Amino acid sequence: MAWETGKQKLTREFADINQQLAEKEGYLDEGEAKLLLYKFLRENPSFACELFTGIKLFPFQHMAIKAMMESDYFLGIWSRGMSKSFSTGIFALLDAILHQGVQIGILSKSFRQSKMIFKKIEDLAKSPKATFFSQCITRTSKMNDEWVMEIGQSSIRALPLGDGEKLRGFRFQRMIIDELLLMPEKIYNEVIMPFLSVVDNPTERQEVYDLETQLIEKGKMKEEDRRKWPNNKIIGLSSASYKFEYLYKLYQQYEALILNENKQDGAHRTIMHFSYDCAPEQLYDQNLISQSRATMSDSQFEREFGAIFTDDSSGYFKVSKMAECTLPDGEGQSVEVIGNPKDEYILAFDPSWSESESSDDFAMLVIKLNRDMRKGTVVHSYGLAGANLKTHIRYMAYLLTHFNIVAVVGDYNGGVQFMNSCNESEIFKKFNLKLGTMEAELDKIPDYEKNLRKLKNQYNKGTKNFVFLRKPSSQWIRAANESLQAAFDHKKIFFAGAAMDDEYNNQRKASIPIKDLKFIKNDPNKNAGIGARMIDFVEHQKDMMDLIKVQCALIQITTSLQGTQSFDLPPNLRKQKGADKARKDSYSALVLGNWMMNIFYDMEDDRGAPMQNTFTPMFIS
Repeated sequence: MAWETGKQKLTREFADINQQLAEKEGYLDEGEAKLLLYKFLRENPSFACELFTGIKLFPFQHMAIKAMMESDYFLGIWSRGMSKSFSTGIFALLDAILHQGVQIGILSKSFRQSKMIFKKIEDLAKSPKATFFSQCITRTSKMNDEWVMEIGQSSIRALPLGDGEKLRGFRFQRMIIDELLLMPEKIYNEVIMPFLSVVDNPTERQEVYDLETQLIEKGKMKEEDRRKWPNNKIIGLSSASYKFEYLYKLYQQYEALILNENKQDGAHRTIMHFSYDCAPEQLYDQNLISQSRATMSDSQFEREFGAIFTDDSSGYFKVSKMAECTLPDGEGQSVEVIGNPKDEYILAFDPSWSESESSDDFAMLVIKLNRDMRKGTVVHSYGLAGANLKTHIRYMAYLLTHFNIVAVVGDYNGGVQFMNSCNESEIFKKFNLKLGTMEAELDKIPDYEKNLRKLKNQYNKGTKNFVFLRKPSSQWIRAANESLQAAFDHKKIFFAGAAMDDEYNNQRKASIPIKDLKFIKNDPNKNAGIGARMIDFVEHQKDMMDLIKVQCALIQITTSLQGTQSFDLPPNLRKQKGADKARKDSYSALVLGNWMMNIFYDMEDDRGAPMQNTFTPMFIS
């Protein structure tokens, strides 16, 4: 562990209170005693934490919370399992109690994650040892899109990130950002940073300033003795990221401002960089460390446990390439839970029949087409293990009825049975859905155009005869993976960004059968109202975009002695068992979807036969 103080000057709100107390003698009246206690608690978070909650902090937690209290910008790059949410929760409750009137905002990649920090604070208040803290809470409110805890004149507020307009309407003096690596640069600069310009108690500050000016003019006070008001704060915590991502850029900015005397801007910054081996032994299950080291790639373990920024992924598909194909949040195409009827979409699926939570995911994804550019954007994804067949059929029906699907592609292995089950189900009959399959040999290059025309002759959007079940031959697997890699290289396939502002509100207000859909394995809000469920659903889609990329990054290519290439998870990951094992099913669905997109465009470009859209031939006697 290393310690670097840097070139910054720390401006304290109070003089050294511990020294003041040591110098005190004799009797203290009640008012002076209360003021000294107040100052003492501000300066000694460990004592304050134990007093209010009964919890004894580890030394590194004390250091972190102390730094959060004293710094304007705090950046914590911590190993997984280092109690990030707990530490920020302790800071929030102490700050709210000891800085009355302060407004604290909690943001994360999803509203669900923000609420987890809020829930940590709530749980602390329920402890029998936290009587003092629970007595400080004056009101708690939980709405669909906002959770609030009021502590006297202070408030702690958890909010969804997507509703930027609502965020801009608040005046926070503290912003807590969990999983900062997932915070888009645009949102950080245009939504988060402006909060720092709004000060609390501006009237009081002006009154004190005017009084100090009078005293200075009379020679009773020096200019340098003016009261030092605390600045607003940004508290950011995260695991490490790739070096090409914004978090590393921000980390470098902080480091330069801390260490370079010529770059001081009057703000005080702290970086706390903790790997797993800096943590107390009581905090970590060593078996977890050993298992993670054995089941993760070296770079993944370094980022998530070593808190080390790494260059790029080592698999067949590079994370940096996929990042270049990811549309910025709030700019361009966003994720969708309901499609635009004027747009066209391809649906790809990789089925799994097992109902075990340790099985493969049943994966589906939707690609929005751009015919003019022969490109596509993944706008929706589904991946679920352990659910029954009816759950998957219901989700398939939802996609078919809420997106203008023009083609479906699936893995032949399990796809035939799934299509039959869908067509025979009551769910499909309810919506008058029946899918028909097309067949053609498309692997033989000399016969490709002829067989493509055969496929085109079978295609009929009106009757939904547009399903192609792909047999995964070794030749096709190689060609399809190379096609996906080329799509990343030439920016032919994109990942949608998170829904923000107006698009976020449009998506979360969409009319879909959200109560009937299961989209997450252990859903804490499954019994919540429609409004809360829709927020989770829209935000979940951004998580799914990230999941697809994570799975792609894990894929490695190997070649047998016979020259056959395989694309699969690394051997150590293939051996994993249990509900949290590594999977590749969303990647497989993307390979299928990208392949089908190109086939669809080739059918469009082929003028030899018309594509059947809505007309169905019939005999009239």
